[in-house]
Amino acid sequence: MSDIDLDAMDLKDLKKLRKAVDRAIQDYQERKQAQARNAAEAAAREFGFSLEELVASKGTKKGRPTSPAKYRNPDDPAQTWSGRGRQPQWMREALENGADREDFLIERFDGGHAAG
Repeated sequence: MSDIDLDAMDLKDLKKLRKAVDRAIQDYQERKQAQARNAAEAAAREFGFSLEELVASKGTKKGRPTSPAKYRNPDDPAQTWSGRGRQPQWMREALENGADREDFLIERFDGGHAAG
């Protein structure tokens, strides 16, 4: 690579150089991405698949559906908790201040029977 004296260049030439470097970086990344895609497609073909088949077949996340909210913060109804996972800060603080967890139950959870 040739040495470029950046200090000797004026602003117009520096901007022109920066634009050329940015374009070269973009072209390089696109070439590398195409090489990676071609290698992935070749590997998929070795197993009798297309790359699109492999990517599309696992495109949706499977698993347990999210649990419905069981508890609600009365000070901020937008804050809810399913009762699973990490206890939210608002619930932890309320319990530390003497509240009972059942105080925050959303009415449809009254021992398994729908409120009505």
